[in-house]
Amino acid sequence: MTITISRLYDDYATASRAVQELEAAGVPHGDISLVASNADNWYSDNGSTRRTARDGKIDRDRDGTDDRAEGAAAGAGIGATVGGAAGLLAGLGLLAIPGLGPVVAAGWLASTAAVAAAGGATGGIIGALSQSGIGEDDAHVYAEGVRRGGTLVTARIPDADRARFETILNRSAVNVRDRGTAYRKAGWKGFDPSAKAYTPDEVRKERALYRSAA
Repeated sequence: MTITISRLYDDYATASRAVQELEAAGVPHGDISLVASNADNWYSDNGSTRRTARDGKIDRDRDGTDDRAEGAAAGAGIGATVGGAAGLLAGLGLLAIPGLGPVVAAGWLASTAAVAAAGGATGGIIGALSQSGIGEDDAHVYAEGVRRGGTLVTARIPDADRARFETILNRSAVNVRDRGTAYRKAGWKGFDPSAKAYTPDEVRKERALYRSAA
């Protein structure tokens, strides 16, 4: 039996490490998805990160090879075959999902949400998560977390291996119950796909808020 698990992270770097660990533990690229906020424009429209290492290399998947040489700009291939042998992170691409603002995404969940949005379905990301077996309350917090600058990692895994893979994803993940409570105390009612996207300044303030509370 296959189940779906998701975790929210406050930044892409932390989430990308979780993806790499899942892949190293044997989860196929096609069973992992990542949706990251690009509200602060950390990812450019030519398929490269705006932040580069000191040697000028762009290496999102941290395999030692410049992603541009691996054809990482082929982010349009979001879906079951994205990433190829280089891994999921080498296949990132820009995507628009209502309510989330600009996102960088790869994998099956991103594809499902984009198709739903293109078809006029309300709350494409919520529908995609709910159809995958994620509870509605958690789905709303996950979507709102991405809208506010976070990154969502979702994986389809064998139920028998759930504990092992959850241990990997739980490292540095947001406590979704606590985060939902914090959102609601500030007046949030639920994810709204028609809400205005967060600005770079708003995202920075949001991240600083939870860093200071940690």
